[in-house]
Amino acid sequence: MPAIAPAAPDFAPTADSVLAAFTHYVGRQPILDVTQQVFGYELLFRQGLDNSFSGNPDQATRQMIDNVLLFGLDTLAPSAKAFINCTREALVDRLVTSLPVDLTVLEVLETVNVDDAVLEACIDLKSMGYRIALDDYLPDHGADRLIHLADYIKLDFRSCSPAELGIIRETLQGLPVQLIAEKVETEEEFKLARSEGYSLFQGYFFSRPTILQQREIPPSHMLYVQLLSAISQSPWDQREVERLVMAEASLCYRVLRLVNSPTLAIRGQITSIRQALLMIGEDEFRKLVCVASATSFGKRFNMSSELILLALHRARFCELLAPIAQQLQGEQYLIGLLSAFDAILQIPTSQILELLPLRPAAAGVLLGHETSASLPFRLLQCYEQRQWVQCARICHKLRISETELTSIYINALQWATKEIRDAGM
Repeated sequence: MPAIAPAAPDFAPTADSVLAAFTHYVGRQPILDVTQQVFGYELLFRQGLDNSFSGNPDQATRQMIDNVLLFGLDTLAPSAKAFINCTREALVDRLVTSLPVDLTVLEVLETVNVDDAVLEACIDLKSMGYRIALDDYLPDHGADRLIHLADYIKLDFRSCSPAELGIIRETLQGLPVQLIAEKVETEEEFKLARSEGYSLFQGYFFSRPTILQQREIPPSHMLYVQLLSAISQSPWDQREVERLVMAEASLCYRVLRLVNSPTLAIRGQITSIRQALLMIGEDEFRKLVCVASATSFGKRFNMSSELILLALHRARFCELLAPIAQQLQGEQYLIGLLSAFDAILQIPTSQILELLPLRPAAAGVLLGHETSASLPFRLLQCYEQRQWVQCARICHKLRISETELTSIYINALQWATKEIRDAGM
């Protein structure tokens, strides 16, 4: 995503808080193939570092490698390659050899001076089985010494002109590398890059697709929209919720399965959906409906599972942060979930909100306004976009450490990943 110039922080973190906090950030961005399925994830630790404090990038690299080992690639890059940003130290000192060979792509940053020591390290790491990627490649900028080792070469789709990109692609013709179009931000750019021969694509273009203004939600999915509307009200209309659940067989099954799960440990027989709903409770049922609706829409529109994962991850993150921000958990969960529904349903957010009686403050968040309910989602946006200084400001306001923030982010990701797997996506 385009670099964002940060504002000066409104508080002065200590050296100890910097080392304990900023180096713990774990961000990621998907890399998709031509069918818009996830091929890998770039695990991000460096891009916002220099924007937040004059610290040591190598220190952050070591912490990032430790975080990967701590959280596991099955959570950070489920069923995909993990592109790990590498500084000179990470390569020359072979710090990355603790990472699994078959799942890791070593991404040589454009800031690395490719001297003899770096070249020797890359040859050694390549012989071990690691794959090599060159970040923001430009001819005659030093990385040419690594071209014969590279498996992937990233080209900045926005910083270079089409003519410049064409010349670079011609230079690379015949080499056994896959070209990754980086910073692809719209559906149109994705189609253009695909037509020009790129095989992999990086950027959040799938979360901002071309909007078809006249598209309507299929009648078979209106029930889920009606349920989302019903559960967004307080208090709920129990009879209406029960009626809608009973009209959807797969949802009835999910409700009954949840009642019988070890989590609830309910004993005795369930004689009705109404009884099951009462036993489950509003919070758990809200989650169930949100997961079911997201996966249902995703399968209906043949969406990448990454987009559904994004919706559930955002929902859970906002829900976990809600008590800290003194917000309603159920409402924050819906805000996070619905923030991706314009992409899932491919209709404008404003049209979706016409169907959902959210509070003006909650609806305003989804329309991009600053409201009393904005803080959790605003913090998430800053985290996703690696705006570390803004993250620090909001954390300071909420009186949580950046390490606690990362813990919430990872916990939400683990939960969303499990839900996606359980849904068979």
